[in-house]
Amino acid sequence: MKVSTKGRYALRLMIDIAVNSNDKPVSIKEIARRQGISEKYLEQIISILNSAGFVRSIRGAQGGYVLRKEPSEYTVGMILRLTEGSLAPVACIEDNVVQCDRVENCATIEVWRRLNDAINGVVDNITLADLVEWQNNNKENYTI
Repeated sequence: MKVSTKGRYALRLMIDIAVNSNDKPVSIKEIARRQGISEKYLEQIISILNSAGFVRSIRGAQGGYVLRKEPSEYTVGMILRLTEGSLAPVACIEDNVVQCDRVENCATIEVWRRLNDAINGVVDNITLADLVEWQNNNKENYTI
């Protein structure tokens, strides 16, 4: 499994909103500038997040996006599955349903199951709040 730019940028976008909103909407233009990502690509990603109810759009001159929930209510897994689809390392175990005629004689199925469990165990136990905390700690440790 390889996470695409869409998944990586979705995480960065959500972190940016969580860090910079301070009870006011954050514009895509501001996020694009801070993150070094094109506005057009961020607009595609924010549309997915908005449709899924992860963010809320606020119109107007001072408009932008805010999180619908607290950062602690989003997991990395939720965001990545929304933007990437399945996180299974191989197609034959997607959704924990083995979809292979060879499963009875497959020597590697246990490897794929364990890898899938490990991936889910990580991404489902790290919240957006954790990422925000790590981001803030990195800023505090930065020295010139």
